[in-house]
Amino acid sequence: MSRLVLVPVFLLALFAGSGHDTQWRLAAFAVFVVASVTDHVDGNLARKYGLITDFGKIADPIADKALTGAALVGLSILGDLAWWVTVVIAVREIGVTLLRFWVIRHGVIPASRGGKAKTLVQIFAIGFYVLPLPGWGQLVAQVTMGLAVLLTVVTGVDYVVRAVRLRARGKRAVAGA
Repeated sequence: MSRLVLVPVFLLALFAGSGHDTQWRLAAFAVFVVASVTDHVDGNLARKYGLITDFGKIADPIADKALTGAALVGLSILGDLAWWVTVVIAVREIGVTLLRFWVIRHGVIPASRGGKAKTLVQIFAIGFYVLPLPGWGQLVAQVTMGLAVLLTVVTGVDYVVRAVRLRARGKRAVAGA
């Protein structure tokens, strides 16, 4: 829940000072890092204490999508990130969320290793874009975002395959009962 609370704080810092003020961009980066770290801490605590729930399996990716989606849209509005990147990532994220709801009565599709890697690379790429980096840093940001887009598409296809299989298994189980 803390990630969701931090999303508007992040956006306020990102857009402050016309969106390109160095101090505000550093503040936005700090808020983004804190929000991103809470995801890691939350996951570790849930696993350590056996607090993994179906609600958490759904709410956690939604919080991730809110943070990354807000950051991508904000960066595109500021002209720092091409809109097509934001659209590709947003379509995948919304699509996967809808897939999760489509199959929910047959089971939950937990985050895959690929999905976790995609999230991590997206976080690093967004972080690089938020930071006021010199020219070489922008190249690092672009390469990292390119990798994030590739992982986004590949893992999106993987989720479609997993959802179709889960739903088919669920329907077979109901028919056989």
